[in-house]
Amino acid sequence: MDIVIRAAVIFTFIFGLTRMLGRRELNSLEPFDLILLVVTGDLVQQGIMQADNSVTGALLAISTIALLTVTLSYLSFRFRRLRPTLDGDPIILVEDGETIARNLRRQRLTVEEVQAEARLAQIFSLDDIRWAILETNGRISFVKRG
Repeated sequence: MDIVIRAAVIFTFIFGLTRMLGRRELNSLEPFDLILLVVTGDLVQQGIMQADNSVTGALLAISTIALLTVTLSYLSFRFRRLRPTLDGDPIILVEDGETIARNLRRQRLTVEEVQAEARLAQIFSLDDIRWAILETNGRISFVKRG
């Protein structure tokens, strides 16, 4: 039972940590997914126990984290009100060609980073952007004007 409690505590800590890190810090995968992969690898190596390297302990710890992951996914799917807490909300970074400084600051993004992402989307001026939205997966999506 000690293993399950430690695994649940680590899961909760990692979930909170990824929410505090922000989406742009780890945008190739969703932050929670990337860190979960790293931690799962470490769980296999150390078995999440102090000196216990048993296979049973490692399987129990990984199963606990997998179960908690599936549970959060199901809760997010099933209960619409929990989605902003569990998954976050998209954030508007640019509206009608004007950056929203407060949102950029909150996400630790610079105008230059938004411009670079826009160029990758074949948009060469912020004036051509109706909306630039930081999605919950860390990517920026663009809606062109007109």
